Amino acid sequence: MSGNPEERPERPSEVDGTAHLFRALGKIIKKLRSNARMSQLQLAEATHCSEDLVSAMERGIRTPQPDFLTRADPVLGADGILIAAVEDVREALARARVRHPDWFQDFADEEARALALHHFDVQVIPGLLQTPAYAEAVFRHRRPLYDEETIEKRLADRLSRQAIFEKWPPPTMSFVIEEVVLRRHLGGTEAFKVQLRRLTEVAQLRNVHLQILPTDFREHPGLEGAFTLLTPKGRREVAYIESYGHSRLITAPEEVRMYTERYGIIRAQALSPEESLEFIEKTLGEL
Repeated sequence: MSGNPEERPERPSEVDGTAHLFRALGKIIKKLRSNARMSQLQLAEATHCSEDLVSAMERGIRTPQPDFLTRADPVLGADGILIAAVEDVREALARARVRHPDWFQDFADEEARALALHHFDVQVIPGLLQTPAYAEAVFRHRRPLYDEETIEKRLADRLSRQAIFEKWPPPTMSFVIEEVVLRRHLGGTEAFKVQLRRLTEVAQLRNVHLQILPTDFREHPGLEGAFTLLTPKGRREVAYIESYGHSRLITAPEEVRMYTERYGIIRAQALSPEESLEFIEKTLGEL
């Protein structure tokens, strides 16, 4: 689900100060890394995360998780400074709740608790898989134009949803992406290379199946556009659709069944996960 939340009230994290805490931590991490003469890539490798995540944390648009702070402290020679912030971060995370607009909030709540999530997209890389630079390009290309503050808020909201990859046990996830999406280099070539590398990383996670749907099919069951299926804990599967800021969370079993059937056919037509990974790597090598 690409997800483009429209105007929304100020987030609770902005009201109670937790956003300021996360931005300050990002600046501290950046300074410690600079003092240690480490690149973002070196820090990412040493703490078992992605370079993109380190960049996002330093810019204050991703929350430094307690596990990361614990791993990064000795690597950066922080002498306990980052570990000392762990409890404050845990408390802040418990208080903070990203406030999406009303039309998007129901889905965001269900997504965060989902046991399983399946998504089909025809225009862009799904929001859960977007890198900061790619997501920013999506928001900057939006018409009418967003102002800088709105872009920053949309970006923070989108990246915050990616905490789903840090859950344990992890939800079962699958994504089917139209081939044409990989031909649309949003953000420019270099930014798109980073985005493709992110896809290769996600494609190799044990709980994720990522597939590419080739363009050269004469029949296409998904011409009505992108949609998401998710299974909330203790509840029936639901579907979510969105177009130009208008969204709908579908709970009627018979209607959800139609999307489930559609997704099954789309997955059957798509390349296998192994073939899809090879396709992404080949596309990356051609850039």
